[in-house]
Amino acid sequence: MPIDIAQLKTIIIQAAEQELLPRFTGGERREKQDGSVITEADLAMQARLRAELAKHWPDYPMLGEEMDEDTQRRMLHSDAPGLWCVDPLDGTSNFAAGIPFFAVSVALLQKGQPVLGVVYDPARRECFWAAQGRGAWCKDARLYSRKSGISLAQTIALIDFKRLNSALARRLAEQPPYSSQRSFGSVALDWCWIAAGRGHVYLHGKQRIWDYAAGSLILAEAGGHAVTLAGEAVYRTDIAPRSAVAALDKQLFKEWCEWLGIPSSIGKT
Repeated sequence: MPIDIAQLKTIIIQAAEQELLPRFTGGERREKQDGSVITEADLAMQARLRAELAKHWPDYPMLGEEMDEDTQRRMLHSDAPGLWCVDPLDGTSNFAAGIPFFAVSVALLQKGQPVLGVVYDPARRECFWAAQGRGAWCKDARLYSRKSGISLAQTIALIDFKRLNSALARRLAEQPPYSSQRSFGSVALDWCWIAAGRGHVYLHGKQRIWDYAAGSLILAEAGGHAVTLAGEAVYRTDIAPRSAVAALDKQLFKEWCEWLGIPSSIGKT
């Protein structure tokens, strides 16, 4: 079933602006069993997207972050012709704390791979999207890889220390190979910002398929590179957490992987 990308983007943008923004800095929050935060906005956004996507593309079921794990696993391995993989509110802790760095992430998976991805940042009204083989975009601007002209020592790194093992986190803190480090709190936007050149290298220890499915496609279609800390492709049709090491610039990616001791491999996403 063909997807009208403009229509899909409109659905996501309208849902985010009507379900997320009115609840920003308000509403109740609670903790899930894994300790992560959930708000009424997460649930409202997931319900809205489930209804809207089913109305326009009824053959494609939706896997959302706020579903139980047994359901998520069954959906990932179903024989449906396509599957929507949705994080209704990526950056919930930021959202609940009044920090304007959060997004909605939607990917279409077919034959075990993301073929379409949209990440919308309602605070900045920025829509990042990519389609397999058609490139990546932010609004109307094409995202593409280019030589940065800097060394690893001059880079800004986007790193989530919380989910790294203690030995690696200590090494990074004591012997940083980069110029400075940031941690913004939204995996989906991290991927998009790296794809847009807003930060040079990236590292995250544990992220789920709904966190990275759209963003990893956007980076790949922009010409970027990514692997796990074990040197594997980041994307896997599994809900188990995956690490991610990435960069838009090929040379910086090689230097970053070498510093981390990752087996030499370029461009696995």
